This record gives sequence, C-alpha cells and structure tokens, in this order.
Amino acid sequence: MEEIVVLVTVGSEEEAASLSRILVKSGLAACVNIIPGVQSIFKWNGNITEEQEYLLLAKTVRQAFDQLVSIVKANHSYSVPEVIALPIQHGNEEYLTWIRDATKSRKIMADE
Repeated sequence: MEEIVVLVTVGSEEEAASLSRILVKSGLAACVNIIPGVQSIFKWNGNITEEQEYLLLAKTVRQAFDQLVSIVKANHSYSVPEVIALPIQHGNEEYLTWIRDATKSRKIMADE
C-alpha cells in the first residue's frame, strides 16, 4: 500500500472537527491534523477572494482516496472542496505501518 497525505480546506473549526472525526471513524484516515488560520487567496467566479480557512492533513493510503473524496464531498459546505493528495516519500516505518493498519477496515459512512 502507498501512504499519502490528503489536504482538505474547510471554512470553520466545527466543520474541520466534524469532517476529521468522520474520516477517522470510517477508517478512511488514520489521523487528521487540523491547522487553523490558513489564509487562502484564490480566484472564484472571476473574482479574487480571500478567506481564513482550516487545513486538514489526513494520513491514509492511496487505496482509500476515492472513498475519502466521496465522504468529503458529501459532508463539505463548499460546492467544490479542495481534496488533493501527496505521496509520503519517506517516514518512520512504524508510523507508516500504523497508517496502513488503521485504514485496513475502511467503510463508507456519510452524514455522520
């Protein structure tokens, strides 16, 4: 299995905590870090927009990515949520094993 970090931005602390719990409880992520105070500047509907957001860093495996995206989309307040994945190139082998073990029993859980 290939371990990855999935980045997701959300607009509120409550949404960050709720979505993180859903991802961990469903086995789609071994761990989710919530980083507050992310300043995002982006173009949306032809306008430059600035927002304060929360960044979620979900540790998981590539095989869980499609299910994770589905859960994020079903539980996210944005019409087009950011969900991107980066490979983990190197890491503490015991930690990487824990990620694999924690995501072995994945299940779909929408609207928890």
